[in-house]
Amino acid sequence: MTKENQANVETLSAVFDAFNRHDADGVMMHMTDDVVFDAAGGPEVFGARFTGQQAVGDAFRGVFATFKEVEWADCVHFAFGDRGISEWVFKGTKDDGSRIEAEGVDLFTFRDGKIASKRAFRKDRPLLGSK
Repeated sequence: MTKENQANVETLSAVFDAFNRHDADGVMMHMTDDVVFDAAGGPEVFGARFTGQQAVGDAFRGVFATFKEVEWADCVHFAFGDRGISEWVFKGTKDDGSRIEAEGVDLFTFRDGKIASKRAFRKDRPLLGSK
């Protein structure tokens, strides 16, 4: 693995560690100022699009607020030059006890050692009942 690929895999690992701590600032420190995040769901062909540090950070904070218990489990990361892939299982529980557990993947681009774009894809699975 090249040094660039290894550094990008380490960045992805750090980002998902921050996601699992519910630390939006920790996530955002690894992203460019003009980062673009395409969420898994939304009204457009690309889902919902958020652009820039503030909007993307707020989108992640919204996930943490909606799913008090949330984690990206079983993460595996790959990097190839300026591209990266992360595979994961999204597990979350809402305040009403409804749960989601679904496989997903993110496609990334890197610029100058940071994430410039994150495109999320997740299985479309109905919410599960309370535990």
